[in-house]
Amino acid sequence: MARTSASADSRTYLPDQEHEAEIVDFVAALERAGGQIPERRPAIISADGTQHELPEAMVDVLRHVASALSAGRAVNVAPLNAMLTTQEAAGFLGVSRPTLVRILERGEIPMEQPGRHRYVRLSDLLEYQQRSRTERRHALQNMVEASEEVGLYEATDGIPPVLR
Repeated sequence: MARTSASADSRTYLPDQEHEAEIVDFVAALERAGGQIPERRPAIISADGTQHELPEAMVDVLRHVASALSAGRAVNVAPLNAMLTTQEAAGFLGVSRPTLVRILERGEIPMEQPGRHRYVRLSDLLEYQQRSRTERRHALQNMVEASEEVGLYEATDGIPPVLR
């Protein structure tokens, strides 16, 4: 089975201070182009003068990448079907590798283990991340509702009950 490693099939772009002004101008141009429905989309002009209009999805990608670079953040571009090592996946989620392994062993994220090593598809990590955010949002909403029911959010005279 051919495996596309995230590190082998991705590229990280770092902010370039030498071209910072050009990137800022590019972001501004993309914002102007995206803020309205232009008669013509932004385009790339080939060396031979041929003009190729960019699909709106590409304009959006370029806008995000350029905005991140102009803010001094690095950008990593990888295909969704890229297979990440557990270390890469843990880094992506912002958790330790042992925590990720526990998540994998509980079956919360699909994985492939052709031998000793586990691999995780980037698209599965993104789905897990979205699911986790939704679950946290619901849990917080439930906590707020429960707190309201027992009167924790009722108005007081400004002095916390503990200090009265």
